[in-house]
Amino acid sequence: MVYEFEGRTEKEAIDRAAAALGLGKDDFDVEILEVQRAGLFKIKKGYVKIRVHLNQNEAAALEHAEERGESRTLPDEAPREQRFEDPEAKNDFEQKLIDFIEGMVQRMGYTGKASVLFREEKKIGFKIESVHSSILIGKKGKNLDALQLLVNIYAGRQGREDIRVILDTENYRIRREESLVRLAFTVADRVRERHGSVLLEPMNPFDRRLIHTTLNDVEDVETKSEGEGLYKQVRVYYRGGR
Repeated sequence: MVYEFEGRTEKEAIDRAAAALGLGKDDFDVEILEVQRAGLFKIKKGYVKIRVHLNQNEAAALEHAEERGESRTLPDEAPREQRFEDPEAKNDFEQKLIDFIEGMVQRMGYTGKASVLFREEKKIGFKIESVHSSILIGKKGKNLDALQLLVNIYAGRQGREDIRVILDTENYRIRREESLVRLAFTVADRVRERHGSVLLEPMNPFDRRLIHTTLNDVEDVETKSEGEGLYKQVRVYYRGGR
């Protein structure tokens, strides 16, 4: 069985594959499918696409883990090194969060099952399995962001303001991250070539931070947030052509 992953470098792509599949870097074969070179003006770091080959036993074990809800996909704001554990609730707090998430989905008129995606010292992730995932995600992930905000408010009312809750479904968070990284480099190429600026669509704080971080080391290009409220816009502009 084969799986495909992308990264800005070959190492990053392999690291993502290892994290997503729950395997060591030496436990699978890698085939390089595509290498995106730097842009004309050398501001684009490019990306590498790889294909991972798993034997029948490894693929079967991975599918069995996924059936039990042990997703290996990296969630929003999660470090690359994750501890993926039992998807079932380990204490009353986790069970309350699962019940709250499933209750929200039900009150929206849909069905969905929540389970633990990852656990960290100050962060916990949950995934929602539902045939209505596209609706739960919403346009540009706004529905999912709203649900995540409500879960964090609920967690705070349970006396756990110290815990950051991440909510995901259908691996939306990592797909969105990869899409934004590619967008950032594409826009930076355009800005550098035209000595102008581009105002991106309104984004939540995490997406904006990802744009800023991605372009932080790009020569002659800078970014700034504009607007009011939670969903601000990022302007990418040529340094000196502000």
